[in-house]
Amino acid sequence: MNIEKRIAEELNIKEIQVQKTVELIDGGNTIPFIARYRKEVTGGLSDEVLRELGERLTYLRNLSDRKEEVTKSIEAQGKLTEEIKKELENAITLAEVEDIYRPYKQKKRTRATQAKEKGLEPLAKIIYEQNETVNLEEIAKEYINKEKEVNTVEDAIAGALDIIAENISDNPEFRKQIKRICYRESTLNTKATKPEEKSNYEMYYEFAENVNRLPSHRILAINRGEKEEYLKVKIEKPEDKIIYLLEKRIIKKESKFKSDLQNTIGDAWKRLIESSIDREIRADLTEKAEIQAIKVFGKNAKQLLLGAPLKGLTVIGFDPAYRTGCKIAVIDETGKVLDTTTIYPTEPQNDVEGAKKVLINLIAKYNVDMFAIGNGTASRESEQFVAETIKEVKEKYKKDVHYAIVSEAGASVYSASKLATEEYPNINVSLRGAISIARRLQDPLAELVKIDPKAIGVGQYQHDVNQKKLEESLTWVVEDAVNKVGVDVNTATPSLLSYVAGLNKTISKNIVTYRDEFGKIKERKELLKVPKLGKVAFEQCAGFIRIYDGSNPLEITGVHPESYEKTEKLLENLGYNKEDIKNKEKVGELKEKLSKLNVEKTAKELKIGEMTLKDIIGELTKPGRDPREDLPKPILRNDVLKIEDLKDGMILSGTVRNVIDFGAFIDIGIKHDGLVHISEMSESFVKNPLDIVSVGDIVKVKIIEIDLERQKVKLSMKI
Repeated sequence: MNIEKRIAEELNIKEIQVQKTVELIDGGNTIPFIARYRKEVTGGLSDEVLRELGERLTYLRNLSDRKEEVTKSIEAQGKLTEEIKKELENAITLAEVEDIYRPYKQKKRTRATQAKEKGLEPLAKIIYEQNETVNLEEIAKEYINKEKEVNTVEDAIAGALDIIAENISDNPEFRKQIKRICYRESTLNTKATKPEEKSNYEMYYEFAENVNRLPSHRILAINRGEKEEYLKVKIEKPEDKIIYLLEKRIIKKESKFKSDLQNTIGDAWKRLIESSIDREIRADLTEKAEIQAIKVFGKNAKQLLLGAPLKGLTVIGFDPAYRTGCKIAVIDETGKVLDTTTIYPTEPQNDVEGAKKVLINLIAKYNVDMFAIGNGTASRESEQFVAETIKEVKEKYKKDVHYAIVSEAGASVYSASKLATEEYPNINVSLRGAISIARRLQDPLAELVKIDPKAIGVGQYQHDVNQKKLEESLTWVVEDAVNKVGVDVNTATPSLLSYVAGLNKTISKNIVTYRDEFGKIKERKELLKVPKLGKVAFEQCAGFIRIYDGSNPLEITGVHPESYEKTEKLLENLGYNKEDIKNKEKVGELKEKLSKLNVEKTAKELKIGEMTLKDIIGELTKPGRDPREDLPKPILRNDVLKIEDLKDGMILSGTVRNVIDFGAFIDIGIKHDGLVHISEMSESFVKNPLDIVSVGDIVKVKIIEIDLERQKVKLSMKI
């Protein structure tokens, strides 16, 4: 199997692109580094395509290894034929390889293996060949062996038919055709195990849908309902069609063998094939659903991580609660903790006035600009209280203060973590959540990388999917986000640094230790003095590291050290030097000149790739600029909206909190997020909600239905 050719066809790219990329991956290069700094080599493949290429490379190499193992095993049994070799060569999935290997696998004792032990395999072959001249009863007598418990002709024939049934079941071609029929024509049916009991699975209490039409969210919901014993699941298959297919392939003509073979085919289907086909179909459906769910989860997580930061603001992090009180943390514009406390404006204490006094004092003392309110328990009551406090501050002190609702998913996980204890050893665990909430508003990426990506709380069914694959996918998502933004090496935590290409947790801690011991790092090449950070790691990480007050102005950009000389030559040709990129006026002039540059001609003069030159130009036109600054900022509020305030047809702005297969949940400022169903996202057909919206997007929505009793609101983006 030519793996590189296969990947090129699957991803619709050139084979040479795959070959060069595989060389880079095998050479130990990271995907972020390849995507950003080896565009000439890969032909400009994006990080998403490179990730997919890497996954397929691993899968196909594993497939190739498994084919080799299976070939050796069958050969060792003396049963390898040219036909089997060809079948293995043509197999394109691990499942197909296992189907081919099935007849040659070491089996537990079955009726067929016992019959083989009794020496009945030759008799099975005679029956299967259906030779009319053969007298079956006479031949069967030869196989009677009382020591082996073959006491009668009937025993001999029954054992031979058991061997035939297992051979039919193990035939890879039959299984392939049966699966094809089942996928095309089967229905997945669900019924309630306790019809009278209310649950989240009521829509599946009496449900049926074609196997090939089931969307991933439905498969995972049904799986969970079955696991929690609310649902019974059955696959209805076109049995007559399957039996007809097998009879047509096995029974050659009308003969005295026909009846026995028909019964054997029925036995093979019912006893051996059907249940294993069911398991395979369910496993295939689940795997596809998991891949889709993980993909959605990853895209949502990436959008959340790349949320626009709110810089230069002093923020109060407000972690709402009832009985234990609302935790408060005041964070300055650099992320430093200025103060912490607990207030009790919610039930059962209801100390609204006392809590208000504390907050007003904190706003005045620290010149607070913003509240970041966690969206968990007691969030809306806390929002009401903060809105009233803000109103009072405006009236009394003429100061504008706003608030934003922030996802607090994973804040409690972080609060109790070893990392949080190291960061805030003297701050009570219950107050650390408020610090995390405030910092998420200031810089979502820097704060969220401290949390297990699975705890970020975007997507659906994250606990139902393959945890290893989910973790792997989310780690890639965080890596891509961190390397896209770049990291200030002099302020970054070890958590953030550990996601930079080429670095790991040990090296990241060593960087921070080095920083603490020797002071700020002045230039990228100084990183080579950090223990365990060698030349290979430096090459991978250098371009993603930012040094804002260092000795080389190019190090506030994503220009890699390997391109410094060419970049300085480019600046010199235009009448500038690298120091000029610190001057806003000069950058404006430079931007104008760079926009008129003949890229093809300049690339040849500088002996540099055109794609690399375009990236350098992009960096020089916005030196030190955070790419997240172009994204929509969080919606800032100063008053509360209740569901009772809503009216049909009302137009509101909202924040996309979660995107799932059938739509998106939008925070419009009331207690529960509203749902925009996929059918209400656009006037034209929408195949995937992620084609329309992403987590963190600010969207305009129209209210189309209000359910006060269930506190649900349906929204539309068709305005």
